[in-house]
Amino acid sequence: MTDTAAAGAAAQRIREFRMPDVGEGLTEAEILKWYVQPGDSVTDGQVVCEVETAKAAVELPIPFTGVVHELRFDEGATVDVGTPIITVDTDPSAGPETAPAAPAPAAAPAPSAGDAGAGNGPGENKRQPVLVGYGVATGSTKRRPRKQPAAQAQAAQSAVQAELNGTPTPVAEAPAVPVADEPSAARPLAKPPVRKLARDLGIDLATVVPTGEGGIITREDVRAAAAAAAPAEAPRAPEAPAAPLPAASAQAVTAPAVPSGERERRVPIKGVRKATAQAMVSSAFTAPHVTEFVTVDVTRTMKLVRELKQDPDLAGLRVNPLLLVARAFLTAIRRNPEINASWDEERQEIVYKEYVNLGIAAATPRGLIVPNIKDAHAKTLPELARALGELVATAREGRTSPADMSGGTVTITNVGVFGVDTGTPILNPGESAILAFGQVRLQPWVHKGKVKPRQVTTLALSFDHRLVDGELGSKVLADTAAVLENPRRLITWN
Repeated sequence: MTDTAAAGAAAQRIREFRMPDVGEGLTEAEILKWYVQPGDSVTDGQVVCEVETAKAAVELPIPFTGVVHELRFDEGATVDVGTPIITVDTDPSAGPETAPAAPAPAAAPAPSAGDAGAGNGPGENKRQPVLVGYGVATGSTKRRPRKQPAAQAQAAQSAVQAELNGTPTPVAEAPAVPVADEPSAARPLAKPPVRKLARDLGIDLATVVPTGEGGIITREDVRAAAAAAAPAEAPRAPEAPAAPLPAASAQAVTAPAVPSGERERRVPIKGVRKATAQAMVSSAFTAPHVTEFVTVDVTRTMKLVRELKQDPDLAGLRVNPLLLVARAFLTAIRRNPEINASWDEERQEIVYKEYVNLGIAAATPRGLIVPNIKDAHAKTLPELARALGELVATAREGRTSPADMSGGTVTITNVGVFGVDTGTPILNPGESAILAFGQVRLQPWVHKGKVKPRQVTTLALSFDHRLVDGELGSKVLADTAAVLENPRRLITWN
């Protein structure tokens, strides 16, 4: 087999799976969990890992069949879209991976006769990714030799010992390594997750003593350096105060400092929470918010909810007050369609939507997400109930797909489940309105001329005042409240 053919065969065997764009325009994702390890067999379509984007947690299937060759990143690493994260040997029966030697670069000096037969075995020119920031090795496909750094360290230790004993050290025995060929002299060797851990702990990698193979800094090395640096950062008590201190003051000075870890807990801002924070700041300072409130008697709606739970057509579906609030909001939007719009700053246009993708804010362990029900305006009540149930269940499991969280037009946030009466919700970017549904409380209410205990709630509607004026926003809020006060309007207004 020719060198070119061997190189092609090797390249076809080892396939790289790159971090896909699992959202719409997302640039990175964090690897939450690996389901496979090197040496495991995988099949086309098998889920190999779970990643978290700025929108959701997503499981990634591998598009190859073979044996896992290498995992490029550890769990917890944040990886840019398009970066290879795993390699698969698609033909493990062919034996060890081989490839012919790579031709010397044009700028490099010609090899000597003694070098012509060295290192030209199969598998020498496979392009092998290395640690981020150190370029790519163009020689062997094997990992960086592990013995060279250890030999250099041993040589350095021998030189120091010889100097202490008064014995000169022969210079010729020390290997001459050009600075340009050893990038670790300028930058410590560490994988991306380890570098991130060092940044989070405020540790300079140049001060960390590596214990990993080949002089690579490990997580344990960084944590050990952080633990060693913690006592040094504690404030010292004065050695000799100018005047005797009171007993209380002396005790305060000599008392040991409480480690900050016992009083504070720091969590990196990333994933869903980071995206939510950025979106809310952008929305709050881009769209001029106006919020209006209305308190409404929902006694009839609560009675209807109890009756619908007994309806055979809705058996097994999620029937609750939120379902009827959603139906009332959709009815109000149908009567006032101009509120279902968005502001196009680039083209200086208002985009009116002929469909309603209804977002439902959901609190999850990873943060607040807002998946939406596509074409909610066209769904029957059973269809809307089924969609709501699936949306909530998927969000709680952390399996909401990015597609389910894109393209929303309006949103409902149910703050009543937390015992809150109402709030001033912030618009989701690109949307025109968001409705907050407060807690339903039993309160004294004037009903048919008499004060009676009634079930009452408060609704709050925030809208983008660039495209929704006070009249339009008030009509939508009033119509929503009117339907909830008298649910028969769901029939008469449709």
